[in-house]
Amino acid sequence: MTPPPPGRAAPSAPRARVPGPPARSVLLLRLLLLLWAAAASAQGHSRSGPRIFAVWKGHVGQDRVDFGQTEPHTVLFHEPGSSSVWVGGRGKVYLFDFPEGKNASVRTVNIGSTKGSCLDKRDCENYITLLERRSEGLLACGTNARHPSCWNLVNDTVVPLGEMRGYAPFSPDENSLVLFEGDEVYSTIRKQEYNGKIPRFRRIRGESELYTSDTVMQNPQFIKATIVHQDQAYDDKIYYFFREDNPDKNPEAPLNVSRVAQLCRGDQGGESSLSVSKWNTFLKAMLVCSDAATNKNFNRLQDVFLLPDPSGQWRDTRVYGVFSNPWNYSAVCVYSLGDIDKVFRTSSLKGYHSSLPNPRPGKCLPDQQPIPTETFQVADRHPEVAQRVEPMGPLKTPLFHSKYHYQKVVVHRMQASHGETYHVLYLTTDRGTIHKVVEPGEQEHSFIFNIMEIQPFRRAAAIQTMSLDAERRKLYVSSQWEVSQVPLDLCEVYGGGCHGCLMSRDPYCGWDQGRCVSIYSSQRSVLQSINPVEPHKECPNPKPDKAPLQKVSLAPNSRYYLSCPMESRHATYSWRHKENVEQSCEPGHQSPNCILFIENLTAQQYGHYFCEAQEGSYFREAQHWQLLPEDGIMAEHLLGHACALAASLWLGVLPTLTLGLLVH
Repeated sequence: MTPPPPGRAAPSAPRARVPGPPARSVLLLRLLLLLWAAAASAQGHSRSGPRIFAVWKGHVGQDRVDFGQTEPHTVLFHEPGSSSVWVGGRGKVYLFDFPEGKNASVRTVNIGSTKGSCLDKRDCENYITLLERRSEGLLACGTNARHPSCWNLVNDTVVPLGEMRGYAPFSPDENSLVLFEGDEVYSTIRKQEYNGKIPRFRRIRGESELYTSDTVMQNPQFIKATIVHQDQAYDDKIYYFFREDNPDKNPEAPLNVSRVAQLCRGDQGGESSLSVSKWNTFLKAMLVCSDAATNKNFNRLQDVFLLPDPSGQWRDTRVYGVFSNPWNYSAVCVYSLGDIDKVFRTSSLKGYHSSLPNPRPGKCLPDQQPIPTETFQVADRHPEVAQRVEPMGPLKTPLFHSKYHYQKVVVHRMQASHGETYHVLYLTTDRGTIHKVVEPGEQEHSFIFNIMEIQPFRRAAAIQTMSLDAERRKLYVSSQWEVSQVPLDLCEVYGGGCHGCLMSRDPYCGWDQGRCVSIYSSQRSVLQSINPVEPHKECPNPKPDKAPLQKVSLAPNSRYYLSCPMESRHATYSWRHKENVEQSCEPGHQSPNCILFIENLTAQQYGHYFCEAQEGSYFREAQHWQLLPEDGIMAEHLLGHACALAASLWLGVLPTLTLGLLVH
């Protein structure tokens, strides 16, 4: 993560004697730097983005393991508290073991396709799409050359269970969701390859097989499903989250609408021939995630994470939804299960203007009573409730929104050393990184802070799966190349002493005995700040340490650049010489370094240069350089070599700078 040190472009001759290419290179470089600065200023103050960027290198041999081959589709299974991570790939299941403080290991169990005839090579593969712990072992299901089948894994022994439709899709690219609850199994996977292409939510194992009517959802993409045990057993609900095509075909209307649907777990189907095999308690509601203040709407649901209430109150379970818009900007909205339940219990039906039948649509009945045909018919024709589900809080707005495209989310509820509760969100981006965002657990929307961006892999790649282990305080993430174990408490990445440690606002970290340490590794209470705006003022030292002085000797008329690493993306970095600010780099600056370029070093430009970082009221000296005049004879001796060196250096740097600008 350490940037290159300041570099000298070598002393230059008088302008008339400098060869053409270096002169043109310098002009081009100045133009590029100006364009870069303009692009950075156009980004604005990007304080909603991550404060720092960190590459998780891990401990050699302990925190990363390669697959040994490319795995384009993976599914990950991990039980909290265990050191084992199961990953389903192409024709095999990997068992990774990450013992604490020891080298990681991997074993593989081969489960190849059992079907000999297939149309092309890809159809011949067996992509494992489901891993689930069952009482008799680990259930593994896969595509099996378009003949979905399952196997039971017991002590590395593979027991074939044969074809099991609904447990795995025909192709790994198909949207699929499978939910287990005791002996019951629910699935969104079609059972026939060429028939029944309308997606349905089914109960494929349980008291009776049921499916949703073909008219209640329009091309749904299923995201998450959960079972909620309510106050009365007969009232237990299945909630599933999905997005579907918008029935409003107005050109200005969004293409997708995000939904939550409810079903009664005890639903036994209806009384008539049309309803006997269908869910009779289906209702759906729109999930709203918009910010009226900025007129930004986020309609495309990407992922959902449910955070149970620590006291066990099901109504207070928090539902974190990640949404995006057509420009791939993202927002996180938080709902409560209690609010969702209330909408379904009390709202009228959209488009239905008569009095509701009794029992009302969506109501769960005790003693497995069948739903009356009239109630089913009304709900089947008008499956959407009129009231929309809005985010928690008085403003009903997103927790935050961002220019980044988030795809997955997990949330960890934790307690800092001073006793305050925080919710820490881990969000994957479309560029293969993870954002760590902290939300205070006691107040609504009080201070949301994007702590850092983490690069979890040895080689950059899209994140396919992510699992949170709150007991071991680890994230497990997989790409097509490898599986990585990332600790939640990455405290060693924060520089800048006590001030830098507390300015991170990381609730896992604190200052103790001259180091930024994890609150879990210290036997005593560590120094943490409860002031989110000015945390550095809690440090015993009122001011951060000054930067060490670095000196360099340069000949007159030299070209030189000073480079200051921008460790905090929330700070403004300035190069000061005497009383003048020579260069300023605002938050959102596209380069990781704030560069001051001196084209032609004059006598007035010798002296002390300070790179100063200003972040709110936090001020620190990041670098201190002194430019000293070089001996004139030595400068004359180096002059002949200088021009060639200048040409090669700047012409070598230019393509990199140009590429960076073009990518931006």
